[in-house]
Amino acid sequence: MTHIRVAHSPDSDDAFMFWAMVEGLVDTEGLEFSHHLADIETLNQEAKRGTYELTAISYFAYPFVADKYNLLTCGSSVGNKYGPVVVAKEKLHRLDLEHKPIAVPGELTTAYLALKVWMPQAQTVVVPFDQIMDKVKDGTYAAGVIIHEGQLTYPQEGLQKVVDLGEWWFEEANLPLPLGGNAIRADLDHDTQLKVARVLKRSIEYGLAHRQQAMDYAKQFSQGLPQDKMDRFIGMYVNDHTVEADLEVQKAVRLLLFRGHAIGLLPEKPVIEFISPEGTGVPFKGGEFPAEATKVELPFQV
Repeated sequence: MTHIRVAHSPDSDDAFMFWAMVEGLVDTEGLEFSHHLADIETLNQEAKRGTYELTAISYFAYPFVADKYNLLTCGSSVGNKYGPVVVAKEKLHRLDLEHKPIAVPGELTTAYLALKVWMPQAQTVVVPFDQIMDKVKDGTYAAGVIIHEGQLTYPQEGLQKVVDLGEWWFEEANLPLPLGGNAIRADLDHDTQLKVARVLKRSIEYGLAHRQQAMDYAKQFSQGLPQDKMDRFIGMYVNDHTVEADLEVQKAVRLLLFRGHAIGLLPEKPVIEFISPEGTGVPFKGGEFPAEATKVELPFQV
């Protein structure tokens, strides 16, 4: 029996996604899984070391670990006209934040990448994601980038939206904002990679088909969200895009990373490959997107 260590965030959407695997409710094809929980920036750093066979990962982190991992088409968290939110104590605009520190949940997170694409000159300080709102409220930082359930709760904390980076990205590129995915270690044999991908896809589909039971499990990871908001949050990030990252999502990943390269966050244009549970996947090399590309009609090939 092959043992697969699965690493993911301790939040309600990831818990929902992995519930059926944790509980053994789907066919695991003879694989044995153990689950390891950590915040997403910790998982990004562990991926640089190749620690886990299957790991949740920020899409921005992928180019830094592409020598160790392949991306799966199943398991994505994608913001459709919503995403990480830049918040402040009072109503501010982008120009108000020049030369002021902005708290971010990690420099390998897609939230950080999206912030820098929105405002390349942003000055950032890494703060654990669950401390950012408090640090903005007490004035330690002028603003912060909120991820996870905080995207729904910041108004109750008395904070003001500066920009929803998912809204802005859709206006910029007419695409959803791909935040995170799941990556499989490339040193596993191809058959094992495909088995893991199939089990993960089954787990997501099972959760969606048994939504209430999956939500009951995920509730313990919801950071105190009331039922209606947890339901909304899970719906935001576990949906058809999670079952299968279609070409639109893959296009968005590539464009966002190419924009990161254009502003100097990536030393080279990334080579990105998605592997589907069916075994299909084509590498996509740099150069197809011009660095200045922003709006809608973008050249795209697979």
